[in-house]
Amino acid sequence: MRIVIIGSGIVGASCAYVACSLGAAVVLVDAALPGQATAAGAGIVCPWWSEQADDPVWYDFACAAARYYPELIAGLGPADVSYRQVGALILTDPDQQQVVMNSFVDRRAQAPEIGDVEALTWAEASRMFPGLGAERAVVFVGGAWRLDGRRVAAALASAAVAKGAVIMTGRAELVRRDGRAAGVTVGGELIEADAVVAATGAWTSAFLPPGAVTVEPQRGQIAHFSVEPADTAGWPVVLPAGKGHYLVAFDDHRVVAGATRETGSGFDYRVTGGGLSQVLREALAMAPGLAAATYLETRVGFRPMSPDGRPVLGLVPGTDGLVVATGLGPTGLTMGPYAGAIAARVALGEQPGVDLAPFSPLRP
Repeated sequence: MRIVIIGSGIVGASCAYVACSLGAAVVLVDAALPGQATAAGAGIVCPWWSEQADDPVWYDFACAAARYYPELIAGLGPADVSYRQVGALILTDPDQQQVVMNSFVDRRAQAPEIGDVEALTWAEASRMFPGLGAERAVVFVGGAWRLDGRRVAAALASAAVAKGAVIMTGRAELVRRDGRAAGVTVGGELIEADAVVAATGAWTSAFLPPGAVTVEPQRGQIAHFSVEPADTAGWPVVLPAGKGHYLVAFDDHRVVAGATRETGSGFDYRVTGGGLSQVLREALAMAPGLAAATYLETRVGFRPMSPDGRPVLGLVPGTDGLVVATGLGPTGLTMGPYAGAIAARVALGEQPGVDLAPFSPLRP
């Protein structure tokens, strides 16, 4: 069976890897458009502390996606994707510290991968992440980890190629015949397929038939700093309560601060004064020590946002053989590999292993 996958971000690369592992012939096509979310995302995996965790459908899927990661990383062998369990510091107010702890402890019965949950003193937290600011109450969540989305996607694509996948660069257009997806054209060349998977991120609405799915781009601006010579490899993620901003450190003396959430941005691929100002303001509020860090770059990515915040995943009604996997919003690097694996099984006619009705492209 031949599958064409459009989009080589973390979703599409995972889909290619799994489809090849299941015996499919795979062509992976990517237009290399600026602003791909995988290339910009920070790489925090801590779904138990998401603003959407109160949605049980979203939360169950996110937890399953987090549980999938260790198996995935083990399967990739020696590939260095900067995957490390470093834990997370949840910054909150003293009168909310016990409430935050209780929420994690309650959820741990369903998600044991949350790991140890404990209250820390400010001194303890500052030793774990030097340069933190005004004293706050802190809850440490041991199960959180971080990874480099670019490296994960590249490792998945390389593993797929090793299994026979072919990678093409160019803008793909869907070809339909007799009510089914017959393949795509890339630069005028027809690539026929038994199934087509649209892992097209924020650009999904333009690729699929009109009205098939509603996904809008949301711009995120994320700043990178060097704190060399500090050894940042084991620094935990910093997540202030009630805000979408964060700090996450990587092995190369790098600290990443994000992120703006600019709904209605369209595909405006720019670093803006207001966006960078917001990121810097929030970062320095969390960790004034970053004022002495070296500014490296700001990355811009377009999150694919669905109207209800849930993934858009499964067969597209009205077009046989067409599968969509998008709409992961700000948790694309958490959910991406799992969503891609499910899309591969759906495209091959296998059981997805999860009820996809809540993620249907045409759900109410």
